[in-house]
Amino acid sequence: MYSLHEGSGLFLLAVLAGLQIAGEGRVTPPCRPGFSEDVYKVVMPDISEKGHPLFTVRFADCGRGGLVRFECSNPSDFRIESDGVVYAARSIEHSTLHASPLLIKASDTTTQQQWVTQVMLTYSSDYSQQVQQVAAPPVMSTDLQEIVFPSRNTDSQLKRMKRDWVIPPINVPENSRGPFPQELVRIRSDNDKNRLLRYSVTGPGADQPPTSVFIIDPISGELSVKKPLDREHISNFHLRAHAVDLNGNQVENPIDIVINVIDMNDNRPEFTHQIWNGSVPEGSKPGTFVMTVTSVDKDDPKTANGMLRYKILSQNPESPTSNMFTINNKTGGIITVAAGLDREKVPQYTLIIQATDMEGNPMYGLSNTATAVIRVTDVNDNAPEFTAETFFGEVPENRVNVIVANLTVTDKDQPNTPAWNAVYKITGGDPTGRFSVPTDPTTNEGLVTVVKPIDYETSRTYVLTVEAKNEVSLARGIHSPRQSTATVSIRVIDVNESPYFEPNPKHIKLEEGMMPESTLTTFTAQDPDRFMQQSIRYSKLSDPANWLRIDPNTGRITTIAILDRESPYVKNSWYNATFLASDSGIPPASGTGTLQINLLDINDNAPKVFPQETEICEKPEPNAINITALDGDLNPNAGPFAFELAHQPSDVRRNWTITRVSGDYAQMSLKIGFLESGIYDIPVIITDSGNLPMSNTSYLRIKVCQCDFNGDCTDQQHIMAAGLGTGAIISILLCIIILLILVLMFVVWMKRRDKERQAKQLLIDPEDDVRDNILKYDEEGGGEEDQDYDLSQLQQPDTLEPDAIKPVGIRRLDERPLHPEPQYPMRSAAPHPGDIGDFINEGLKAADNDPTAPPYDSLLVFDYEGSGSTAGSLSSLNSSSSGGDQDYDYLNDWGPRFRKLADMYGGNDD
Repeated sequence: MYSLHEGSGLFLLAVLAGLQIAGEGRVTPPCRPGFSEDVYKVVMPDISEKGHPLFTVRFADCGRGGLVRFECSNPSDFRIESDGVVYAARSIEHSTLHASPLLIKASDTTTQQQWVTQVMLTYSSDYSQQVQQVAAPPVMSTDLQEIVFPSRNTDSQLKRMKRDWVIPPINVPENSRGPFPQELVRIRSDNDKNRLLRYSVTGPGADQPPTSVFIIDPISGELSVKKPLDREHISNFHLRAHAVDLNGNQVENPIDIVINVIDMNDNRPEFTHQIWNGSVPEGSKPGTFVMTVTSVDKDDPKTANGMLRYKILSQNPESPTSNMFTINNKTGGIITVAAGLDREKVPQYTLIIQATDMEGNPMYGLSNTATAVIRVTDVNDNAPEFTAETFFGEVPENRVNVIVANLTVTDKDQPNTPAWNAVYKITGGDPTGRFSVPTDPTTNEGLVTVVKPIDYETSRTYVLTVEAKNEVSLARGIHSPRQSTATVSIRVIDVNESPYFEPNPKHIKLEEGMMPESTLTTFTAQDPDRFMQQSIRYSKLSDPANWLRIDPNTGRITTIAILDRESPYVKNSWYNATFLASDSGIPPASGTGTLQINLLDINDNAPKVFPQETEICEKPEPNAINITALDGDLNPNAGPFAFELAHQPSDVRRNWTITRVSGDYAQMSLKIGFLESGIYDIPVIITDSGNLPMSNTSYLRIKVCQCDFNGDCTDQQHIMAAGLGTGAIISILLCIIILLILVLMFVVWMKRRDKERQAKQLLIDPEDDVRDNILKYDEEGGGEEDQDYDLSQLQQPDTLEPDAIKPVGIRRLDERPLHPEPQYPMRSAAPHPGDIGDFINEGLKAADNDPTAPPYDSLLVFDYEGSGSTAGSLSSLNSSSSGGDQDYDYLNDWGPRFRKLADMYGGNDD
């Protein structure tokens, strides 16, 4: 495995790192750049992974720094870095390398100086021989392999060694059971013979994470591993060994140690999916690719531990054979190996797939399984077949979009796929294209449908040939069977069809003015039912002007009124009338026809002046009005027109003149320079240009008005121009006067009636108010003389001045003065005792109808005179007609009712 240097039994690393000072006061010889050895010998494993460091060549650059560039003679297999470490550029097997030595060249980029060395590569056939077990850790084992630091001379002369040993990687198997710590190798320096040294290692696994995996005895230099290694976690470790004296001074250049973890078969294969889904068309030939299953193994794929092999353990169902599929044992690709895949028989296969490492060795390899589900996809290998050879149907004539028959088919392919969906085509029996056969998307049936009207009188039966196919073509080698074609027999049912007019509409041309009872034309209808004995009757359906009559049996049309082209029912000289034809079938059928009459114009309308009203200023500037004529007739029975003024009245031609401007226009103008404001009706005679000309005298109403500076009539004249003439204004004034007289008479009558209803207010003391006292009517008093009242004092005095008379009013005590005082009736002046009761009753009625009264009973005060009462003050009772003092002592004789008055006005001083 490792080369021996001078028979010492130790592995040597002959790397010359340059000159150093050997001791105190000794001068270092001049530095000479170059490789430390002319030839390097390197022991390599049979297989090297890409990117792994293989060996290191030492070069003394004598301070040149990065000016030296390294090159390798085999760059496809090896890659050298600037620090002299050589890596594998690819995964290398010794059988693929050339036998010639590897050349490494160093070039100075500045001076172009070059140095070359050779590397002799040898290979080991057994990895396990590179790992040596250490017996007893405390005692330095004599059979433990050693790694010696490159020796350095202390002489003044630089002695160059002939060869330098490159340390190959140390291989340690993973999952070792110990015991731990387990010695791997011993690190030693030649300088330990004359002084004590201390050894240490650095790098991942030592003083870097993961720490404490590797340890070294600082005195003996034995490198050990403390626990089992896992290649799947870390596949190799890069350590650096150091040798220092007791003072910590470095006595050797550090050396690189690579520890590779040797893979063990400790991982089962794992499928990336537990269930794999694939598909293959039915009828596929052997060798058709189906799917690929894959699995992974965490072990080293370059060793047998990670080399997987696949196989099919079982197939379900085993139809038509048990080995319908096979699998590529290396790639996991599944293909068909037998014919006979039929989806209609076996729609799906289930395979159990096994993956085994150790290249499929059933004894030492680890295995795992997965399920492969292969779905057999449908192809159109079954044509649709009709369930019957002949289908029947019937349809009434003249019906469209009617389903006549349903065609049913069977198809063994997968439903609701293009290989199952049926498409129907009529291949015979329908030359005019009156039928179609769409597909029902749900049932896949063919729906024979009428798309054009069918006439029973033309054809009573139809025999169709219908072919059924799929949306996609049949698979290669499959032919349509005879059952894919069927016959459809359709019977047409006769129905009562409507009569029809021919032509419709019918056009006729005649002159207007045709007299009643004139025959225009015969408008008859045809009955399409030739095999039915039926009669047709005619009637009028629409005749806007009521001009026509139709014979119900013959269809002869006559006039019942004069046809007038100028009628509002005539549009653009055309008059339309609609007639109805009904047959005698069961049920009866009817049809309509339109008669269009083109009325030719005759000169039967006299022209009229247009516009009929216009206005002009009293002093027109200019004093001309443009007029034209309206004629209901058409040319040549209309314009050009002839205009002239009538001879009567005489002042027309004296004040006005008319001048023809063109065939349709004329100008009306004043002969005089001033005409008084007013409305003037000017008779104008207009004659048209018909073959027999017609003349007409029409009146042009001209309003002569006062105008402003813009030539427009003033507002007063506009009122007249709006249609209010002098007579109309006088009539309106008379009506207003009559209405005012009637209103005045009604007011006078009401006042007179109020005066008649007025009466004097009864003088009643509040203490004697009848509403607050109990009256005894059975008290006889002083006898009959008590009833001998002098009522003259209670009557309204005739000698009062009018200014002192105020109307008597009746007021409620709870009345709110929100409205004007109500006018209550006046008491009559008639000297009759009964007028007091009438006065009170009338006051009560007025109070009941008072809108200001509250909706409840309340107190009425009858002694309220109000404003302007015709009754004077009560002080008027003190005066007599002679103006002397009145003696009221006689009131004592009137009974207890007048005793209060006697006390007030009598001669008693009290």
